[in-house]
Amino acid sequence: MLRVHSIQSLGTLDGPGVRFVVFLQGCPLRCKCCHNPDTWEFGQGSQMSAQELVRRAARYKEYFGAEGGITLSGGEALMQAEEAYELFALCREEGIHTCLDTSGCVLNEGVKKLLDLTDRVLLDIKYTNDEDYREHVGCTLTSVLEFLAELNGRNIPTTLRQVIIPTLNDSPENIRALARIRDDHPCVDGVELLAFRKLCQSKYDALKIPFPLADIPEPSREKMNELNALL
Repeated sequence: MLRVHSIQSLGTLDGPGVRFVVFLQGCPLRCKCCHNPDTWEFGQGSQMSAQELVRRAARYKEYFGAEGGITLSGGEALMQAEEAYELFALCREEGIHTCLDTSGCVLNEGVKKLLDLTDRVLLDIKYTNDEDYREHVGCTLTSVLEFLAELNGRNIPTTLRQVIIPTLNDSPENIRALARIRDDHPCVDGVELLAFRKLCQSKYDALKIPFPLADIPEPSREKMNELNALL
């Protein structure tokens, strides 16, 4: 059984095409820019079987087209790798494209088995140095790059994603470092820069916990265009 936080039936932002997006419950990280603090705690959420999730996803199969399918997001999907493997195995039987949206913070035998059935990965590269990772995320860049190396060795199509946060990672130096990571891994076929937003403030307020980046401004459209141009 998978611990599920929520489901988006017809998502268009979490992988190619139209996606059935399953947000799983539980995450070991504490990213200061996290938009979903309500997904952190383990043992919460609804319990759903792989069979039930595939049955629901199959209802929307006609909308998936050639590129769409199912995406596992989070929380952190890798924390439920064994259950996710069962889900992706059923997706293969149904001819449904599979995608993982992940931080890449875990690489164990269960995760490697899951990657056997993964068609695409959306990998969040939150920063481009270990110091920022340790301070603002709770893991290391080294562990994420080990995960990316595994994807590269398997030739799994990968999209790198980074949330651009003013004063933290909105420098040309960071974008150039991100581009080097892209260029060093031929499996990467795209990079998406996502503008930091503070719509999540209400979630932090409801949970009665402080939003660490509440005083950080959102990046301007001009700044995002400038950084995208560097890629």
